[in-house]
Amino acid sequence: MKFNSRRTIRCAVGTVILCLLGTSVARSQSGKAGADQKPQMSEDAFKNIQVLRGIPVNEFMGTMGFFAASLGMNCTDCHGDDSAGSWDRYADDTPLKQTARRMVLMENLINRSDFGATRMVTCYTCHRGVQHPAVTPSLDEQYGAPPPADPDQVEMIPSVPDSPSAVEQILDKFIQAVGGAQQLGKLTSFTAKGTYSGFDTEFQKVPVDVFAKAPNQRTTTVHVTAGDDTTSFDGSDAWIAATNKPVPLIMLTKGDLDGARLDAELTFPATIKQSLSKWHVGFPPVKINDRAVAVVEGTAGGGTHVKLFFDKTSGLLVRQVRFVDTPVGLIPLRVDYSDYRAVAGVKMPFHWTTTWVDGQSTTELSNVQPNAAVAEAKFMKPAPAVSRGAASK
Repeated sequence: MKFNSRRTIRCAVGTVILCLLGTSVARSQSGKAGADQKPQMSEDAFKNIQVLRGIPVNEFMGTMGFFAASLGMNCTDCHGDDSAGSWDRYADDTPLKQTARRMVLMENLINRSDFGATRMVTCYTCHRGVQHPAVTPSLDEQYGAPPPADPDQVEMIPSVPDSPSAVEQILDKFIQAVGGAQQLGKLTSFTAKGTYSGFDTEFQKVPVDVFAKAPNQRTTTVHVTAGDDTTSFDGSDAWIAATNKPVPLIMLTKGDLDGARLDAELTFPATIKQSLSKWHVGFPPVKINDRAVAVVEGTAGGGTHVKLFFDKTSGLLVRQVRFVDTPVGLIPLRVDYSDYRAVAGVKMPFHWTTTWVDGQSTTELSNVQPNAAVAEAKFMKPAPAVSRGAASK
């Protein structure tokens, strides 16, 4: 997706990406999501699902983001202009949706037949951000200056062995940088207020509240014009209730659940060593914003691979990148942290920007109350989101 495209931004604000295989939502069933702690399947939430059946709604939405990022397209490119103002029109078949279905089947066949069912070919393999893959070599690319390296995609040097002590040194330096284990242990909860801006707010700043309780509970509520959008993790399960989603309550699964858990655990990073497993180091030198960073990689409980980037000078965490699996490929989600301030002797980021394949948002905190009383109900499954306009009718 081209984030500097007006068409893309307008689509992301108004509808959330449901590119290529997306469909109309069956709103009458949306309240069932998570009712019995089971995720709602794509074919139960949407109409006219033909290929991406049997996957949870959050995984379906991630797949739509993968298509958008791979082809540099947005919702209306695939579903037609009429879909911009009507969820029902997403069920309409279009030539691009029909082509997408064939492409998914083709990729599955190639991977199964030629790569032993290992996913080696995806939409991005050929498209690389454009609708029509290039078939002729570019001399400018061949002889021109190579593009700058993407820090998110830095890979390990195979000849460098894993070094548990090196991982320990990086993580210990981070724990010390944010205040030390003893001080971290004294922070058991907090409430915070600030602002949020993103595609869903047309980049206008709106109020946001964050509630957190150690070791791993966290809820964020964004007060958008249409209503309250809430993301909750209760220590085990996670949900998104949002007015701009095609389903007003989505239970998170797999990689998205791993991400919600990790975000909550990084809020109280004393146990960061236990948050991930299978730690790796040995990455080549890389910089973020011209500052050298140390990169470590770990695996979350659900199998999601996560890279953490620590400023080599300060030791602070400056970036998290996780790679969420979908039926068609991995999608990256990046969180950039900055503006660390001391709260009750613990340094925490007051500014973070989250970037994923179908959106970008920035959260800025202005006030944090440490060790505040937070009711357990704050972290429970939220009610399905209802827009203020609908509630008043």
